[in-house]
Amino acid sequence: MKPPVRSKKVMVFGVFDRLHPGHLSFLRQAQKYGEKLIVVVARDSAVWKLKNKTPGQTEKERMAALSKIAGVDKVVLGDKKQGSYGVIRKYKPDMIGLGYDQKWLARDLKKSMRQGLLPKIEVAGLKVHYPRKLHSSLLQ
Repeated sequence: MKPPVRSKKVMVFGVFDRLHPGHLSFLRQAQKYGEKLIVVVARDSAVWKLKNKTPGQTEKERMAALSKIAGVDKVVLGDKKQGSYGVIRKYKPDMIGLGYDQKWLARDLKKSMRQGLLPKIEVAGLKVHYPRKLHSSLLQ
């Protein structure tokens, strides 16, 4: 695989409940694509809709944990309305990094770009990090 082209701002999305090595691998991979990493944390209300469960940590606790990680430049809450992508419009990333389990998000982002609802932004899939061993749902 060829090395990634470094963009200025990289954005990633996730729940990031109870940070584990899989999350850290995801963030390290995303950092390689840019100079600034913006991490978007799913709101507590969105976690229920996305995963049909309440997160083990509140959105504030998850944001606080992420803000302590070296290389994470900004931690923000996701949009109140799923799929509105206001956070993308506000922070204007040059690239969006998505995890192996975010295929639905990749499809929706690309659809929104095709429809002109979002500007064209590079979307990169990041590698999986032992999903059967370190997936958050298995740690609970």
